[in-house]
Amino acid sequence: MKIGIIGTRGIPNNHGGFEQFAEYLSKYLVEEGHDVYVYNSHAHPYQKKTWNGVYIIHKNDPEDNIGTFGQFIYDFNCIIDSRKRNFDIILQLGYTSSSIWGWLLPKKSIIVTNMDGLEWKRSKYSKPVQIFLKIAESLAIRTSDFLVADSIGIQDYLNEKYKTVSEYIAYGAELFTNPQEIVLESYGVEKHSFDLLIARLEPENNIEVILDGVVMSGINRSFLVIGKHDTKFGEYLKRKFSRSTNIIFLGGIYNLNHLNNLRYFSNLYFHGHSVGGTNPSLLEAMASNSLIIANDNIFNKGVLGDNAYYFKNSDDVAILLQKNKMEASEFLTINAGKIKNELNWNSINKKYETYLLSILQKS
Repeated sequence: MKIGIIGTRGIPNNHGGFEQFAEYLSKYLVEEGHDVYVYNSHAHPYQKKTWNGVYIIHKNDPEDNIGTFGQFIYDFNCIIDSRKRNFDIILQLGYTSSSIWGWLLPKKSIIVTNMDGLEWKRSKYSKPVQIFLKIAESLAIRTSDFLVADSIGIQDYLNEKYKTVSEYIAYGAELFTNPQEIVLESYGVEKHSFDLLIARLEPENNIEVILDGVVMSGINRSFLVIGKHDTKFGEYLKRKFSRSTNIIFLGGIYNLNHLNNLRYFSNLYFHGHSVGGTNPSLLEAMASNSLIIANDNIFNKGVLGDNAYYFKNSDDVAILLQKNKMEASEFLTINAGKIKNELNWNSINKKYETYLLSILQKS
């Protein structure tokens, strides 16, 4: 197959979940003998034309200069370029800023779109933006030949809302097998003596609900909050919880080894995400021996099943903070088994390859 991947800032990943996915998938597909092209922002730090056999196409991305609207221009530039490449398949990751250009996608290529999460439900967006995102979602469905859902919850939503079929293929992770307790010294904590939250500090991730529960519990165990906090909501949270000395805002940490060690040696790991499909950070927590306290919703339950504790409000959080990681080893074992046997990158990549080959043969 000759495959083009659009919808990311580029590889190797230095941004987020879709970029990490594109990195793993593209490398795998090349190793399996396919020709793979990934579109990169012109501002991406990696400027070479190939990466591990993957062809890199840099296109102008003015987001740094003009803000969010620059994403629309970048996607437009990628789509226009794709018209001259004769791709068998174009794999589109997300639709937020690309679906308005969907009518420009090359007619001879098969368009496969990973629908991401329910972007229009994110509370950080204004009402007009949420309305636009609903329209963008419907446009993506109309201009795609095939859809991929990375969670059963998203698959059910697409079926109920649009009466459309989608292929369920989850996200992936790799088991963390090299814990280094010395890493904890950099953060002033000891193993199993702290609780942890890693997320973008946004309202729909239930950060405030979780931290309210921490205060209500009266437990003085260190609670580490990892996520970029120099935002309006981040500043609000820091002000609100400034008197709770056990709540420590560490800011963004991008050293994966450090993050994995913090997950591995934490007592409780809180996952408050309520919007979207299979969240990458949730799988990474499962892969890193974390005892997970998750927001009670279909997306998280679709991944974790009965092998986590769930909260709906701050009262639940306060009660669940009494839990101890050492008393829930069965949860840890089962979640690690899911990563090893079902949700590892090799398995996910193989599912994508099999699916893409099958739809190419049908066309």
